[in-house]
Formats: sequence, structure tokens, C-alpha cells
Amino acid sequence: MAGASDMTSSDALLARILTTLEEDKAEDIVQIDLQGKTEIGDYMVICSGRSTRQVSAISEKLAQMVKDEFGRSPKTEGKDIGDWVLIDTGDVLVHVFRPEVREFYQLEKMWMDGGEVAAPQS
Repeated sequence: MAGASDMTSSDALLARILTTLEEDKAEDIVQIDLQGKTEIGDYMVICSGRSTRQVSAISEKLAQMVKDEFGRSPKTEGKDIGDWVLIDTGDVLVHVFRPEVREFYQLEKMWMDGGEVAAPQS
């Protein structure tokens, strides 16, 4: 279970991530509080880039900032393709999408509705 100092560091990390995304012109930035909903992290951030090139650039810069400023090496998936990049910093999960891919998966709708996703019945 996360202690008070852990929460402070995840809040600081979240704030810095949001600032970096805004500086890099990420669009439609959504922040979702995951505390008490899941163990995968404290926050999820979802945003869009206008092109595969911008999605990759936003993701690369964000991962480098987390490493340089917070001493963490985030796990990154999808950067080579640039449609949907996941940056897992431990406390904050960041999804950077191309708009069409984001619309297709609708991650924020799933997490913000607070509904559980049921496994398909066979």
C-alpha cells in the first residue's frame, strides 16, 4: 500500500507529465484517478498527437524527462509504430494516441465510467 510520501511523488510526477504534454502540444489531455480502482498505478493520462511522428516524439521526450528528472526508466511500448504508445512510469500510465486509434479503443470511457469490463461469456 502506498504511503503519504509515495502519493506526493506520484502527484509530482503527474503534474510534471501534464506540463510536458502541454508543452509538446499534445491534444485532448485527460487525467484519470485510478487510486482505489486498480493496482496498476495511481493515475492514467490519455492524450492525442496529430500524427505518428508527433505521437512518437511526445512519447520519447516524456520518457526521457521521467528518466532525467525522476530517476525512473519507464517502460515504453508502441513507439516504433506511433499509433498508440504506452509509457508506464510505475505510478502514472500515459497513453499517447493518434486520434483515430484513440476513438477506436475509447480507454477513457472505460476507466471514467468506473465500470468493470466483463469477460465475454462463452
